[in-house]
Amino acid sequence: MRTFINVQDIGPIDKALAEAMEIKNDRYKYQHLGHNKTLMMIFFNNSLRTRLSTQKAAMNLGMNVIVLDVNAGAWKLETERGVIMDGDKSEHLLEAIPVMGCYCDMIGVRSFAGLTDREYDYAETVLQQFIKYSGRPVFAMETATVHPLQAFADLITIEEYKTVKRPKVVLTWAPHCRALPQAVPNSFAQWMNAADVDFVITHPEGYELDPKFIGNARVEYDQKKAFEGADFIYAKNWSNPGVTNPADYGKITSKDMTWTVDTEHMSWTNNGKFMHCLPVRRGLIVTDDVIESPNSIVIPEAANREISCSVVIKRMLESLK
Repeated sequence: MRTFINVQDIGPIDKALAEAMEIKNDRYKYQHLGHNKTLMMIFFNNSLRTRLSTQKAAMNLGMNVIVLDVNAGAWKLETERGVIMDGDKSEHLLEAIPVMGCYCDMIGVRSFAGLTDREYDYAETVLQQFIKYSGRPVFAMETATVHPLQAFADLITIEEYKTVKRPKVVLTWAPHCRALPQAVPNSFAQWMNAADVDFVITHPEGYELDPKFIGNARVEYDQKKAFEGADFIYAKNWSNPGVTNPADYGKITSKDMTWTVDTEHMSWTNNGKFMHCLPVRRGLIVTDDVIESPNSIVIPEAANREISCSVVIKRMLESLK
């Protein structure tokens, strides 16, 4: 595996899940694979779980790790082609990327959407430059449109906590005070479509995700109907994807607080488990009583980030042989 961006990159889901459980039972089993190999983690944006879980996974696999925070201690990088670099950006990504490739065997990239130019974001302009010019295997640590390590961890968590063979999983939009990317819901939808679950997406009208991510999911605009009988509730805000109205891309076009997941919402479910990728804005996305309840599995979900990343890095290391 040379790139990891979408669910298709991981291959058969059942095999990936089996590998995840194997690694969870023995996190150091494949430590020999990373001996004298180096992972470089590039952060254009802030991170907590991604930074810690990816570094821990790489260390479990015996790798050296270099972490570069582009916004703290590095030259400011220009990402656009054909510009006159007479501003505050001293180095172009097209020189920086191959230099980075000289110092490592594998690269993880985290770069969020700008939320102003949909075409630029959905082309994954920054990530694709790393894939093209680094000469190294590249995996996404969240990009403008996807967060596959999170979605893989979500699937592992659902597999561990499900009580029926084919659970009902609901992705629900919730209000937020800031415009957020669609990366997490996009990837969650993509991975749930690949899994053996009854998958439903619910959100206010106008917040439709890109059809390539919605896939075969059922879209239900009535949140109560969507929640009925659900085994898992995955709450997440996303800004307007601009599918129905391109001018709305990246904007907050709803702040409807009735979508906040509270005890009443969870009472509509089948004793459903509450999930969120974290960090979460309490009182906006979810109420205290729900996220602190026994049915909240946000911490085990976060812990599984180490496992999902271990599977991905292991497979990339195997491709270096």
